[in-house]
Amino acid sequence: MFCFRFVLVRPIVGRVPAETSPTARALKTLEILQRRPGTTATELGQRLGVTERAARRYVAILREAGIPVESSRGPHGGFRLGRGTRLPPVVFTQEEALGLVMAVLDGRPSATDGEDLIGTALGKVIRALPDRVGHQAVALWTHASAAPDRHTSRPDPATTSALVAAVAARRGIVVDYRSASGSSWQAEVDPWAVVVRFGRWYLLCHSHRADAVRTYRVDRIERVQETGRSFAPPPDLDPVASLEANLATGWPLETRVRFLAPYAEVAPWIRPPMGVLEEVPEGCLLTGSTNNPAMYAQEWLAQVPYPFRVEGGAELRAAVAAVAGRFAAALGEDR
Repeated sequence: MFCFRFVLVRPIVGRVPAETSPTARALKTLEILQRRPGTTATELGQRLGVTERAARRYVAILREAGIPVESSRGPHGGFRLGRGTRLPPVVFTQEEALGLVMAVLDGRPSATDGEDLIGTALGKVIRALPDRVGHQAVALWTHASAAPDRHTSRPDPATTSALVAAVAARRGIVVDYRSASGSSWQAEVDPWAVVVRFGRWYLLCHSHRADAVRTYRVDRIERVQETGRSFAPPPDLDPVASLEANLATGWPLETRVRFLAPYAEVAPWIRPPMGVLEEVPEGCLLTGSTNNPAMYAQEWLAQVPYPFRVEGGAELRAAVAAVAGRFAAALGEDR
């Protein structure tokens, strides 16, 4: 899963392997200072896996190369790049280049199409690579094939950009939303995070109308307007956990399913959007809500390999009966 506050994979600078060359460490130092202005020598050493003295030496290498690295003392001191710094071109190893192409194809099968937006951007990156690095990346990009995921959604980049900007600025917005059934409405919300979950993009937010946490599919948001009002997200917010917990709530149709098996055995089969599973005498109970009982019955419940009873939700009971009837009919006279 990806994570912005926006929740897309949050960039984390890890330790550099011990065998890394001084030049590679200097470039890693540059990368760290780009991402984390104000990094101290101690922090820099920890991230590079070297002593504080060695970290200062890599800063000196950058300065000798003409890259202005400023330093300051005090509680808010540390190293930072000078204003107007002209950075050297991005350099990929062959493994990094192949990994980038693989990640794009994995998440965007259509990227092999020359008309695809992401494919065009990836092509520009590949063409900028040195021949010795780019050769295999070109071969992989040209000859690999990827099957599209029917569950994946592709939101509009401009809409996504507007949402991310509002999240970063902590500014309230009004969204025009279109549901799967085609109905439309406006909602004033505090945008907490943009979360990518299994190929689908969601806005996690606080709805003013409902006075509750809500999730909206980004590909169904048709317009975003800033209100100018500021907000503060919950200080302990875990965007991914909050999204998964919220996906099972707020839908119009009740679901209540009792599994006749131990909680420990059933729990691994229960996806967060299905609801909350709790242990009860003689099994466990799953409670939640849905707006698509047919999908709940034939795609979710049907995959759980334990006996169950639908105790709540007339629509879910009807959907389960329909699935059972189809399977029974498939057996014909042999049943």
